[in-house]
Amino acid sequence: MKVHYECLACQINQCQKIAELSTEELEKRKKAMVFSAKLFAKHFNEDSIPAVVGSEVFLELYEYLGVDDPFREYKDKSNKLAQRVVENLKKKLEIDLRTALKLAIAGNVIDFAVGYEPEKIEEDILEMLKEELYIDESEKLFEKLRRAKILLYLTDNCGEIYFDKLLLEKIKKEFPELTIYIAGKEGAIINDATVNDLKEAKLDEVGKVISTGTRIVGIPIDRVSNELLEIFDKADVIIAKGQGNFETLSELRDKRVFFLLKAKCKPVARELNVPQGAMLCKTL
Repeated sequence: MKVHYECLACQINQCQKIAELSTEELEKRKKAMVFSAKLFAKHFNEDSIPAVVGSEVFLELYEYLGVDDPFREYKDKSNKLAQRVVENLKKKLEIDLRTALKLAIAGNVIDFAVGYEPEKIEEDILEMLKEELYIDESEKLFEKLRRAKILLYLTDNCGEIYFDKLLLEKIKKEFPELTIYIAGKEGAIINDATVNDLKEAKLDEVGKVISTGTRIVGIPIDRVSNELLEIFDKADVIIAKGQGNFETLSELRDKRVFFLLKAKCKPVARELNVPQGAMLCKTL
């Protein structure tokens, strides 16, 4: 997916958040935003992929501000809240494979990058469970999993990884012969889940945790590790969570890739030809 006209404003807003989380000094924040503007002039063009160009700018801004993980406190908070919500839901609901998939998509709302407040997690998740998926190709996904030997699961944000774990537990139980790989970022980038985050959430109990080999949001095929590429190539099914993975993989039109996401922004909704806010399980 290439940038839409709204993407620049969104990413500049993200730079402001990074500056505000990194320093209390107003002058330093101002200089950080001027620095960001110069970076966008350097990197941003009509052929840019939003997740990639944004990551490039954010990482250079991290270096400029002398920070490595400005969203750490928010990520920790969302992880704790999501863990609590998942445990509560396990007590309240009969969770089968399809419900777990729906929960994993609903869990994709836990994203500070688009202004989500973590305190609303449980309320919103329960409300979204009542909704039907706008595009629902889950039966097609499950049928492919029945015949598959290797699943590659591409994670998105902290917090929602606890919902991913719930889905993966159900997948592992339903398809016990399946080999599962779970990919996280090599290092911190906004609120994306890193390999360390996945291990702290104990996703290594349901599959082999691997690194994408990069801090770039999504799966930019030309920048990921050889290990990730090898597993990507041999996987029978690939589950890609969230907008960043969609932005970087959508143009491949790979029928093995099932996108699980909520179309939180207008550009992604426009690309998918769905209403903003729609939840979906879809291959291209």
